[in-house]
Amino acid sequence: MVILYSSYKKTILIVGVFLFLFLGTTLRSQTIVGYTPETMADDPIASALDSLYKLNLFEKGYGKISYPKNLKYAFPHDSVPRYDEMVYESRLVKLDAASPFDLQYNSVVKGYIDMYTVRKRELVSRMMALSQLYFPMFEEQLDKYNLPLELKYLAICESALNPLAKSHSGAVGLWQFMYPTGKMYGLKVSSYVDERSDPYKSTIAACEYFQYLYGLFGDWQIVLAAYNCGPGNINKAIRRSGGKKTYWEIRPYLPKETQGYVPAFIAVNYVMSYTAEHNLYSAIPKKMFLQIDTISVKKQLSFSQISYALDISEEELQYLNPSYKRGVIPYSPDEANILSLPSSKMGVFVSNEESIYSKMKDTLHSQEILATQETIKIHTVKSGEHLSTIAKRYGCSVADIKSWNGISSSTVKPGKKLTIYIYGKKPAETKTTTVIVENKPIKAT
Repeated sequence: MVILYSSYKKTILIVGVFLFLFLGTTLRSQTIVGYTPETMADDPIASALDSLYKLNLFEKGYGKISYPKNLKYAFPHDSVPRYDEMVYESRLVKLDAASPFDLQYNSVVKGYIDMYTVRKRELVSRMMALSQLYFPMFEEQLDKYNLPLELKYLAICESALNPLAKSHSGAVGLWQFMYPTGKMYGLKVSSYVDERSDPYKSTIAACEYFQYLYGLFGDWQIVLAAYNCGPGNINKAIRRSGGKKTYWEIRPYLPKETQGYVPAFIAVNYVMSYTAEHNLYSAIPKKMFLQIDTISVKKQLSFSQISYALDISEEELQYLNPSYKRGVIPYSPDEANILSLPSSKMGVFVSNEESIYSKMKDTLHSQEILATQETIKIHTVKSGEHLSTIAKRYGCSVADIKSWNGISSSTVKPGKKLTIYIYGKKPAETKTTTVIVENKPIKAT
């Protein structure tokens, strides 16, 4: 009897330990299997962050950080603090209490916290610098639309705040709009202009899209997922899950990218709220929100001419004006085209505006080139044609055709109709000095 009782106790103990470990892990950290930054080689969240390597828009070179005089914590500058999982969880509990989002902690969230605070922390410093330019504008519009201010962090997941970001699938800008969705919310795309890359206009479009998605689902966690993969995939996942309605319940039925998207958003909320605790400080941006001003152009201008007249690099002009695709700000009598400049340069531009326009005209004549009004061609794909041959025929790029038509594949079937923008040239004898670009809506195909 003693032996039997001892074996019984041992069995109970083993089962008890197993249940403790299993339930403890489930209840405390909710380990989610199937997606971490390590298990997906081409993680779009990490790729967006990596795009900041190419930006040269920070003072004093790469790696220069703006450390405050009195650090909140006495960490050495090269220190990389790490914490127990219970610390991460308790901090997220505090954030969750003041947020309309379900900011829960689990292993996937931890994977992204590690990515931001350890593996790619230098890039996070750059991202923090960019937030000083964009977050004030994001918050202003989110407040105007009565939306949660935490949604500003979604642009970090989408583009790492790189306005020039472009995904493999053709999504563009800070908020990574695909062509059809951008068009639905009034973002125009033409040969010269892609408003999906316009920080202000794309932010308004994103706010309107958030409102629409919340009206559909009434749950902010689902709104985040729907922004990434579309309402259709959300409804499909709900059906496959047997009618479940929360993100974590339908997560296994969502695309892999979306399975990591919401955990990344939670991680960004954490990291941006606890930067000092992780010894993360901003790089020094060349410009902040209050150091930028805008003006409507009255005639066509090129970045090269503005660069020459104002002693500002074309790279910085492209960064401040990312919606202009060809380094040219076209003029349209029907719609104002905006030039963004550092406030320190705006006075110089206004004082010499006519002279700058005149020099632009002289430059164009010396080169014997004047752009003409663009026209739209509807091309029907013939058997044997490829996007590369079509692009060569019309003097544009494959990327342009994909962008204009909202397609991601490089193959097109015969019979498909493609919208092509054509812009021509005229000899210098032509007296026309104003380029008129009509941003006509593109018919979806």
